[in-house]
Amino acid sequence: MPYLDPPSEWRGTSVQVCGLWPFSAGATLPDVGVPLGRHLEGSGTVCADPIYWFLHGLINTPSAFVLGRPGLGKSTLVRRMVTVLAGWGVLPLILSDLKPDYVDLISALDGQVITLGRGVGAINPLDPGPLRGQLDRLPADLRHQADAELRGRRQECLIGLLNLVLGRPLDARETTIVAAALRILDQRPEVPLISDLHQLVRERHPDLRAVALDRGDDARYDELVEDLETGLIALGPAGRFGDIFCQHTSTTMLMDRPVVFDISGVDSSDGAMRAAVQLVCWVYGSSAVTSAKYLAEANLAPERVYLMVMDELWQMLRASSYLVDRIDEITRLNRQRLLAQVLITHTMKDLQLGTADLTAKARGFVERSALLVLGGLSTAEFGDLAAVHEFSVLERRLIASWSTQSDVASGDPPGRGKFLLKTGSGPGIPLHLTLTNVERDVNDTNKRWAGAAAKAHRLAATMPAAGTGDLPADPEDLT
Repeated sequence: MPYLDPPSEWRGTSVQVCGLWPFSAGATLPDVGVPLGRHLEGSGTVCADPIYWFLHGLINTPSAFVLGRPGLGKSTLVRRMVTVLAGWGVLPLILSDLKPDYVDLISALDGQVITLGRGVGAINPLDPGPLRGQLDRLPADLRHQADAELRGRRQECLIGLLNLVLGRPLDARETTIVAAALRILDQRPEVPLISDLHQLVRERHPDLRAVALDRGDDARYDELVEDLETGLIALGPAGRFGDIFCQHTSTTMLMDRPVVFDISGVDSSDGAMRAAVQLVCWVYGSSAVTSAKYLAEANLAPERVYLMVMDELWQMLRASSYLVDRIDEITRLNRQRLLAQVLITHTMKDLQLGTADLTAKARGFVERSALLVLGGLSTAEFGDLAAVHEFSVLERRLIASWSTQSDVASGDPPGRGKFLLKTGSGPGIPLHLTLTNVERDVNDTNKRWAGAAAKAHRLAATMPAAGTGDLPADPEDLT
């Protein structure tokens, strides 16, 4: 016959169909999504990613949360997703690469690398984003909506920065003054800078005095805006952030290719500065996604799907409550913007923040992430994870076994590249990620250590035998 009807299939538990146990064939793995690696308990290939699992109805939101101890391959797993999804037309956005872990990959994908730091690159917090020069192309209704949304994002960004540098939330009066100053600056043709806004405050612009309610008293006005001026000065060239925020944006983000914001040059010991740069990058990147949405609605650009990667999430959450709120917003509204996200951190303890409200918001990120990816974790983690997903005894033992240290003979940690995929209360899928040869260079995040190790081996070859008491002839060899 030229065509054979496939046989009907039914599925049941071993209790319901006990007379047919053991089954002649087990359930197959879904062959939907990015191929990640082999199944640890079988020969099949495990495929998964938040976008294609969402499109095929396997999960209800395009989101993933990755947890695991350092050095076990979390970022490598996500880079695999980024690589394949980019080949399928999805645009990756890494809006704050701290180490950097993604620069080599985005460069290899012919993407855009935007480097930020003192003396390296600037980003203007008052820049409305890539859509600013294209607003006139939109129909009137979309133009008004897009303009209002972008201005609102910019205002919230500036307020968040001022909250961060002042160490407290702005009060209602200060927030109103900032909003009024931005409205005045928007009447000018050029993109404003922090210094322009500060100048408006200093010169006691009549519109600002009206909302400050100074009753015509100069001294009262100066007193009311003193803290606000302090924050604006801190964001200017004389402040702690140097020239990062006080200049026009040095590189305009492109909306048609992969993008990474490389902020590895920002001092890692200055948490407030890193948080400030992350905040501005996120708002700018979100504005670009919003811009793409409006252009697509007006048939002025193709509709694009974006994958936003938020690595080292713990640094962002601990730096500012404002960042917690922004992540909360993104994880709730991503579907409407054709935006998927992957959040990555080390442990559930990273989500325990300063207040119960912030902690509840942070744990909500895990609850709303339909795809949970777990690397090696200690057994203590399951107390917090149990509130989100159910785990069998075997699953807990398996994940805990991946968190143990490597022995001296083997070298590699036993959990490197091993993950468990969980969706809801069903059983997880264990897998082992295997890199292809073309991926190895862009996934080597220990290049500097490799150079140091090679130097140490060369030095060891020239050192005298132990106990001889001789030192190298060149003192530099000791370093």
